[in-house]
Amino acid sequence: MLRILHVGLGPLGVKIVTDLHTRGVGKVVAAVDTAPELVGKKLSEVVSGAPDKPRVQKDFNGIDFKKIDAVVVATSSDLAKCAPTFEALLKQGASIVSSCEELSWPYLRHAALSKKLDKLAKANGGRLLGTGVNPGFLMDAFPVAATAICRSVQSVEVHRFQDASSRRVPFQKKIGVGLDDAGFEAGIKAGWLRHVGLGESLHFIAARMGWTLERWEEDRPRAVKATKAMSSGLGPVKKGLACGVYQEARGYCGGKQVVTLKFEAALGLKNPHDRVVVVGEPSIDLTWKGGVQGDIATSAIVVNSIASLLQASPGLHTMASIPLVSCTPGSVKKT
Repeated sequence: MLRILHVGLGPLGVKIVTDLHTRGVGKVVAAVDTAPELVGKKLSEVVSGAPDKPRVQKDFNGIDFKKIDAVVVATSSDLAKCAPTFEALLKQGASIVSSCEELSWPYLRHAALSKKLDKLAKANGGRLLGTGVNPGFLMDAFPVAATAICRSVQSVEVHRFQDASSRRVPFQKKIGVGLDDAGFEAGIKAGWLRHVGLGESLHFIAARMGWTLERWEEDRPRAVKATKAMSSGLGPVKKGLACGVYQEARGYCGGKQVVTLKFEAALGLKNPHDRVVVVGEPSIDLTWKGGVQGDIATSAIVVNSIASLLQASPGLHTMASIPLVSCTPGSVKKT
């Protein structure tokens, strides 16, 4: 069983730790979170079913990295905010899987930082991967994998339409649930109300298809309004208030629109689904009816990616540069 250092014990982090233990993939032997209310607590007091040891630490002081096989970081969507954590871990030669959305294709918004992290990883024998259900798989790695049977590809279009009713509270907050027009606009201007990852997914696809984008565009988030009173993890949502968000991104090459991404997450969304449409030879149209539950899938792909990352060479990675990820059986050993 892999020995895991886990960083970040919010709702997603707790789910990942739970999955690591219940599936038998890894044992969390050290845990870090800066929240004062968590520091010093036994892990079992934060995550039901986890062992009493270890206690939650506020930093990495005292952790013996020789006894750590891999690190999971589930803290922020923003790569710049996560960078100090990644740098400290890479200096220890750690292999890190993170749910940081901007890390899924870090070259888009953080080119200089990406080079720095890659250099640091290689110098110390470390590895760094950003992944998740989206970005990380549904709107990038999976569509690219689907084109493996194509002789040629003219365009790729991906839809992610999900019912957010069952999603964790931080996700519902991130898509603006319960906000009026002024609050929704304020969230956009503050930068926290958006789907983080459309641009990253778009550039992942373009890079793998060999398309040099002449330009690309990402629409401002648009509120999906409640047509009736609804309930949410954040409390009641009155008719007319936001119950979710819609957003699109498009990429152009050779004067043509070659990548189209459509994202909608809203409470009670009718006909939720995930869909990939490839125009090529042959053309492909794949649909997941009902859509993929994001919290379950995000935790699963983070856990499942650990074994593949450990097989990769040192450096900064994406889902395109590590061995194929699949559901990982229990009792994984570091190779």
